Amino acid sequence: MPVNEAIRTIGFIGLGIMGKPMSKNLLKAGFEVVVLSRKKSVLEELLVVGAKAAQTPKAVAEQTQVVITMLPNSPQVKDVVLGDNGVIEGAAKGSVVIDMSSISPLASVEIEKRLESRGVEMLDAPVSGGEPKAIDGTLSVMVGGKKDVFDRCYDIMKAMASSVVRTGEIGAGNITKLANQIIVALNIAAMSEALVLATKAGVEPSLVFQAIRGGLAGSTVLDAKTPLVLDRKFNPGFRINLHIKDLLNALETSHELGVPLPLTSAVMEMLLALKVKGLGESDHCSLVKHYENLAAVEVKRSA
Repeated sequence: MPVNEAIRTIGFIGLGIMGKPMSKNLLKAGFEVVVLSRKKSVLEELLVVGAKAAQTPKAVAEQTQVVITMLPNSPQVKDVVLGDNGVIEGAAKGSVVIDMSSISPLASVEIEKRLESRGVEMLDAPVSGGEPKAIDGTLSVMVGGKKDVFDRCYDIMKAMASSVVRTGEIGAGNITKLANQIIVALNIAAMSEALVLATKAGVEPSLVFQAIRGGLAGSTVLDAKTPLVLDRKFNPGFRINLHIKDLLNALETSHELGVPLPLTSAVMEMLLALKVKGLGESDHCSLVKHYENLAAVEVKRSA
């Protein structure tokens, strides 16, 4: 398909918890969206609201000017973009791949080089905000890539987000996302320690939350996750397994760069322990259960 400045046709590959609502927001914004999904129910849901279907990543790319990928990790992105019948085989020169997955920055650089050899541009643009913000279109997007490509694709990303910030060249988006995930993980761990301490001391944790949320300890993480813990709601959200993946990418990147991450390493071990106990598909605020087990106490609202 010819590529021009007025991009109206978008491909979307990866219609999971995040990708499905993101693709719906593109449709609401007036873009033509071609989707690929292995789940018939998801595909039918999107067709009803105006999406078109394709059978392979190559076919998606042949029909669109920009292809967005929202996949679990680096191997899946490489397979969809660079593999047999991949996006690279169907993309026209000048078209763009926006990878909104959270993957290794080194993988982003590798994929971009392959695409560039075929005249295809790329942005790495991972997101933060979880399912609720994916649904209401208020995600934060962290973008790496050429500025002119970013400028061309800004309105596309803004249709799914309240904040879209370019942080540097290719790979910078995923470096920023790793920084984000470190801060989120450590926030949840700190929140868990504090609430378990309060509960063990006999202080109502919901009142502790109300008392501290407006001060320096307040954060988006505290506001989003404390009510879930207090109500014992651990359905995802953002799965422990996915946060383990992100922290593994952070630690591997830190080793490449020679940057010790001692607190990240400690939280990673806690999350792995919870995964071993069968909680990998639970929300990452289940980290509180690690501390509860150590202190023999349960954080919850008073009856």
